[in-house]
Amino acid sequence: MQALYAWEVDKTQTISEITPLQVEISDKSICQYAPKWPIDQINKIDLAVLRLAFWEISLEKTPPKVIIDESIEIAKEYGAETSSSFINGVLGSWAKNNV
Repeated sequence: MQALYAWEVDKTQTISEITPLQVEISDKSICQYAPKWPIDQINKIDLAVLRLAFWEISLEKTPPKVIIDESIEIAKEYGAETSSSFINGVLGSWAKNNV
C-alpha cells in the first residue's frame, strides 16, 4: 500500500508488484462503484486502499470478504474519519454485484 500511495504522490516512482495497467483496471472499478467521486477527488489514502483491494480481489487468492474487512481496518487506522465508511460503501457495492 505504501508503494501505491507513493506512486499517487509522485508518478515517476515505480510500483514493485502492481503495474500501471493494474492501477488503471482498479481505477475503472473505483469509478464504477463510486460514480459520484472522480479519482482526483478521492483522498489519497482511500484511493491507495481501494486500488490495493481491487488488485487483491482480481488475484482471486483471498476471499473477497477478507479483503473488504482488512481494507476497512486499514482505512480506520490510516485514513480520515470517514474513510472506513467510504471504503465500506465502495467495496460493499462491488460485493453486491459480484459475490
